[in-house]
Amino acid sequence: MNASLQIGNLAGIPVKLHWSFLLVIPLFAWIIGSQILLTTELIAALFGVPIDVTLIAAGLNPYILGTVVALGLFVGVFIHEMAHSLIAKAKGIKIHSITLLILGGVSQMEETMPDPKVELPMALAGPLTSLAIGLVSAALVYVFDAIVADPGIAGVLAFTFGYLGLLNILLFGFNLLPAFPMDGGRVLRAWLARRMPLSRATRIAADVGKAFAVLFGIVGLLLLNPILIIIAFFIYIGANQEATFLRYNILLQDVTVADAMSSPVVTVEPTTPLSRLVEMMYETKHLGFPVVERGALVGIVALADVHKISPLDREAMQVRDVMTRNPTNLPPSAPLLDALRVITGKDIGRIPVVADGALVGIVTRTDVLRVMELREEE
Repeated sequence: MNASLQIGNLAGIPVKLHWSFLLVIPLFAWIIGSQILLTTELIAALFGVPIDVTLIAAGLNPYILGTVVALGLFVGVFIHEMAHSLIAKAKGIKIHSITLLILGGVSQMEETMPDPKVELPMALAGPLTSLAIGLVSAALVYVFDAIVADPGIAGVLAFTFGYLGLLNILLFGFNLLPAFPMDGGRVLRAWLARRMPLSRATRIAADVGKAFAVLFGIVGLLLLNPILIIIAFFIYIGANQEATFLRYNILLQDVTVADAMSSPVVTVEPTTPLSRLVEMMYETKHLGFPVVERGALVGIVALADVHKISPLDREAMQVRDVMTRNPTNLPPSAPLLDALRVITGKDIGRIPVVADGALVGIVTRTDVLRVMELREEE
């Protein structure tokens, strides 16, 4: 993810910290600290243990404890995401990274066709881990109440672990809501996919997720709760993206780059003047060309590259001055879905197709969309 800093590597998985995480920790610390006496009463009532507030309420301790609880929550979120990733890794799915950010954690995994047998245990792993953390934290409240003699210290420990226990149990329940693409929504899709085609299961799960997103949004507006509104937005967008991704996977299944590429290819040389390049764009109606020198692909040039140069300067410039060198290319045998991922991921319009060092074709965003339209008609 952009704007993320790698802070470590665990079990071969890079762990990253998004800049938004640095904003949410002090915010959570302030919220927890400013409501600490009220929260302490709630925890004491729920667990049925007395909590001494002498140390809890002293000086800056409310905000120090707020920071500790906020960090503890995100440690729990990290373990939650780690559980997802370890199960996925055990099932042969490549994990690119785990990123902690403002709304929790995100595991970035290899994009593959969802398999219900893999998705079900993978989706359940995170919430069940949160439940285990919550139950252990709750149990520690009673342990500290029984063995710690100092009432003030016992109160601090009971507050901290009681709060973390409640948060992790709530995290367990919230994540199991069938709001696709949250964990509960993935559990729902995996369950449905055992009884119907994956595409239909995804469509139903996505519709349920969108319904939850609308509900969260309405409740967030009524309660003036920006967190719920943000969650609603991400769930709605995520449900759409997941459904679209699966549609692409199904439509482009077993289609290779060779099936969609254009060949032969109109090329330009590095020494081609920019004025001539623009003329060729008008003549061919193409907005970009591979750049070939002595039969080898050396770059690619597009209209966007020309636009970066003022009209006056273009007269004295050649393609070599504006082209993108060492462009991403694919072999003809590559899955067309790989081309779509590169085009969308790098926001480029075309990819040269190379075989045995020679340019044999070019595949564009339009080519991919045309194949999808044709496959939908079959």
